[in-house]
Amino acid sequence: MRTLSPALARRLAIAKQRLAGPRPAVDPAGILEVVRDLGCLQLDPISAVARSHQLVLWSRLGQYDLADVDTLLWKDRSLFEYWAHVASIVLTEDYPIHSLLMRTYATGEPKTPRAKKLRQWLKDNAGLRRHILGELRRNGPLPARYFEDEARSDWYSTGWTSGRNVTEMLDYLWTKGQIMVAGRSGLQKLWDVSKRCLPEWTPREKLAEREVVRRAAQKSLRALGVATPRHIGLHYIRGRYPDLKSVLSELQSDARIERVEIRDGGQVWRGEWYIHADDLPLLERLDASRGHWESRTTLLSPFDNLICDRARTQRMFGFDYTVEIYVPQPKRKHGYYVLPILHGDRFVGRIDPKMDRTRSVLTINAVHAEPGAPNSRTVSRAVATAIEELAEFLGAKDVEYDRKRVPPSWKRDLTA
Repeated sequence: MRTLSPALARRLAIAKQRLAGPRPAVDPAGILEVVRDLGCLQLDPISAVARSHQLVLWSRLGQYDLADVDTLLWKDRSLFEYWAHVASIVLTEDYPIHSLLMRTYATGEPKTPRAKKLRQWLKDNAGLRRHILGELRRNGPLPARYFEDEARSDWYSTGWTSGRNVTEMLDYLWTKGQIMVAGRSGLQKLWDVSKRCLPEWTPREKLAEREVVRRAAQKSLRALGVATPRHIGLHYIRGRYPDLKSVLSELQSDARIERVEIRDGGQVWRGEWYIHADDLPLLERLDASRGHWESRTTLLSPFDNLICDRARTQRMFGFDYTVEIYVPQPKRKHGYYVLPILHGDRFVGRIDPKMDRTRSVLTINAVHAEPGAPNSRTVSRAVATAIEELAEFLGAKDVEYDRKRVPPSWKRDLTA
């Protein structure tokens, strides 16, 4: 069994996430290359700095054109919005993986109270379903506000969708693959029937559940670099890996994946760790010479694919990260929309930024250095450059710091 040091495991994970090594081309092909490696881009409506998927791409590509993402989504249709580990942007070429959920959602015997409630609600509100599909076939693409609420019974939940019958029905039809997001007006989705959204070349093969798990598990592992079964199951199509242990055993027997151990001094990390066979050459290059490690310093979205599994982030990087968006301001430790600072194979700090679009100024409310972060000018200059590059991407004319909330050893370069 191969043995990896924690540093080598981190470097492999970062390289597979396209956060080290040569940057992809800054064009639609480069964007597709990144999404292929990551599997999905999480969608999130918060835009204190920029939308999360825009930041994820920026961390890997640098100064790219946002219009290229729209082209891939709404013109070429190489990407579409669907449920991966959460609502995400996914690849149309991966449609056979995602279509399993479309075929099986809310079918068969209810296994949970919510599933039972949803099936009954759908039965009661077949008229609302027909109304939405009919309007889309005749007049789509359409926003949610266009549809009349013709529900016979209200949808009740403890969440924000309670009583929002049109929203709930749209979500059901989307998950079933009958409708898709055909475009956006700001944050507002424009819905249409799927047959008008999917390109002719969309792969339509109906894969058996085990084959979907087999393909998705490999995509998840390759995106992670090195991972345990739990990590794999929480990534890409999170929570939809039935009989994963058996599938991983089969993949190992087929020499598609390989067991490894991560040894920190005399201590072996707990758990079964795997690497994909296709990534062994990269592992060898990273292990053979430091000259093959082309690291960089960048900032990550709170929902970046590298850190979306918080427990794995803590294990791999010793980095404890919590989103404090919903924490009352007096109780926040680091800030509202905090971006971690990745420097080489370590997280050296985090920033609390806010884009003031009225003044075209990127405001840095605070910069926090991690315990043990280097005090060198090399690090502080790299962090300053990363923040300046973010400002350029956002179209900010200036960067303003709260000088009282900057690490003293970094202040010279950050606030110069």
